[in-house]
Amino acid sequence: MSDTARLRVDKWLWQARFFKSRSLASACVTGGHLRINGRHAAKASAGVGPGDVLTFPQGKVVRVVKILALGTRRGPAPEAQGLYEDLTPAENLEKHVPPIARIAGNSRPTKRDRRKLDLDRGGPLE
Repeated sequence: MSDTARLRVDKWLWQARFFKSRSLASACVTGGHLRINGRHAAKASAGVGPGDVLTFPQGKVVRVVKILALGTRRGPAPEAQGLYEDLTPAENLEKHVPPIARIAGNSRPTKRDRRKLDLDRGGPLE
């Protein structure tokens, strides 16, 4: 792939809307949480191109993404979704249910439900 175009991995992750900012994408890479084709990426300036497979955590889900194209800008979500193919196993996505969706019944959580949510997130917020 040396003759094809390459793009910084942090910039591509930002353009594909996996992270809100390039600095968050860069922190993920430099923290050792990103793999490119199964190998850890040490720097955010690592080049990626079409055909590369990225593996990284997003929340409580480990995402596996194959790059289809390089973006020219950070456009709307439908444009960003055309940049990659999601290879994340379906069972990983099914396990990840937003905490508020776990509450059955009324649309508004009770005080008891809010306490459960706080414990699920790692303790009460102060």
